[in-house]
Amino acid sequence: MGFMTRAFILIAMVACLTSVAHAIAGQATFYTPPYVPSSCYGFENRGVMILAANRGLFNNRAACGTRYRVRCTSGTNLGVLQPCTGRSVDVTVVDLCPGCNPNQVDLSREAFQVIANPDAGRINIDYNR
Repeated sequence: MGFMTRAFILIAMVACLTSVAHAIAGQATFYTPPYVPSSCYGFENRGVMILAANRGLFNNRAACGTRYRVRCTSGTNLGVLQPCTGRSVDVTVVDLCPGCNPNQVDLSREAFQVIANPDAGRINIDYNR
């Protein structure tokens, strides 16, 4: 293998590890339609793969439009022992979740069901940009 090929592989590996190392652990719940109006976009429909952020993450609308990849890591309720689907979902911040705790996000129901059984209600997650 040539030097350039090895260098490229090494850089790609470091980039992958960096994104994993910067994942934020938290919890997710979900909300249901209507998804408009939103704090970021008013009555503009931004689709259904969306996220309402806690106050710290929302940062007075600075997070509007920011995309995150969210992955379920485990359940929090006793009713659904293994709610995670093993998939991840890419979502866009469109709203504020005023009742969310720090490191909690509120996903649209459609985004939540990609990564977990909605019957769980609340799940543990990792999310990153």
